[in-house]
Amino acid sequence: MRKIQVQGVHHITLTGADRQTSIDFWEGLLGMPFVFDQPNLDNPKEGHLYFDPGDGRLITIFNNESRRPDPRRTPTEPGCVHHLAFNVSKAVHSQVIERLDERGIKHSGIKDRGFMDSIYFKDPMGLLIELACYRFEPPEGCRHADVMIEAHRIRVERGDNHIQEVHLADAIQLLVERSQQTLSQSRAPQNPY
Repeated sequence: MRKIQVQGVHHITLTGADRQTSIDFWEGLLGMPFVFDQPNLDNPKEGHLYFDPGDGRLITIFNNESRRPDPRRTPTEPGCVHHLAFNVSKAVHSQVIERLDERGIKHSGIKDRGFMDSIYFKDPMGLLIELACYRFEPPEGCRHADVMIEAHRIRVERGDNHIQEVHLADAIQLLVERSQQTLSQSRAPQNPY
C-alpha cells in the first residue's frame, strides 16, 4: 500500500450568492483578482467564478442569481468547514479593522494566536473568514511550516502550553544553524562587551 502524495491546495470551491455579491466580496473587499468565469459544468443554473488569493492557486465560487446573501453562520458540525484563513502582510493586517469598519462589517478584532495575529469576520453567505499575519519570517530556504514544526518541538520539550514568540525565535536560530555553515569555532551565544 502506498500514499497518494499531495503537493498543495489546487483550489477551494464555495457556494456563493449572486454573481455581483461574489465579485464584490472576493475582489472588491479581499482584493483577489477575478481571473476566470464559466458555467458550473455540473449545474447549468449556476456560474463558476475563479479568484486568485495571491499565491496563484484558486478560490472558486458557485454563484446563482436566485441566491441572496445570508449572513447566518454556516454549520460547524463535524465534517463541515469551520473557516478559511488567508495570509496577509503586517502592513495590510494593521489596516483590516479600519477597512472592515468603514463597510460596517462586524469582526472579532485582533486575536493573539502566539505565532500569528488573526481577525475573523463572515462572508456574505455566513462562512467565517480569517485574515492571518505571521509574527515571523522563515530563514532563507525554509518555509513557515519548517519554523512551526521546530517551534512545536521546542514548546513541547519545555512543557509550554502553546507556541509563543520565544519558541519561534529559537526555532529560527536552530534552522539557521542547521542550514548555514560558519568558520567560527563555536556557534554558542557570546557577550562581546
